[in-house]
Amino acid sequence: MEYEIGPADSFEALVGRYETLLYRAALAVVGNVQDAEDAVQETFLKVYEEKNPDFASAAHEKAWLIKVTVNECKNRLRSGWFRKTAPLLETYPAGEPEQRELLEQVMALPASYRAVIHLYYYEGYSTAEIARILSKKEGTVRSLMSRAREKLRKVMEEGYGAL
Repeated sequence: MEYEIGPADSFEALVGRYETLLYRAALAVVGNVQDAEDAVQETFLKVYEEKNPDFASAAHEKAWLIKVTVNECKNRLRSGWFRKTAPLLETYPAGEPEQRELLEQVMALPASYRAVIHLYYYEGYSTAEIARILSKKEGTVRSLMSRAREKLRKVMEEGYGAL
């Protein structure tokens, strides 16, 4: 049985359910508010144009939306027009000073590292799920995670001394 967006599950409900999740994922990839908003808008536009996309489940729907959003972000990063124009940290949640420092360091990472870190730690996806979402091999995702963690560890040790 296929999972479909039906009349009881309107487009507005879909947007309400996923806009924050997709926005945060996009923000983690592109690093600025305007491009993140544009990527999320393009994602929802694709859903709207599809009319009634067929999804196997709610999890498939969520993964598809994240994948489309990440691809939109990648397109923006490849674009010659891409420029970092706004600081991310004003719009991304980080309550404690330590969290804010870590978030600053995460946002300083290359986009591919930011994406896997965000999907793993903030969205709770496994490496296998991240591999499917990003169209990468699991080994590549694990390698990106390892490199990102190592970069973060080095930066944090330099900032705080040996932990």
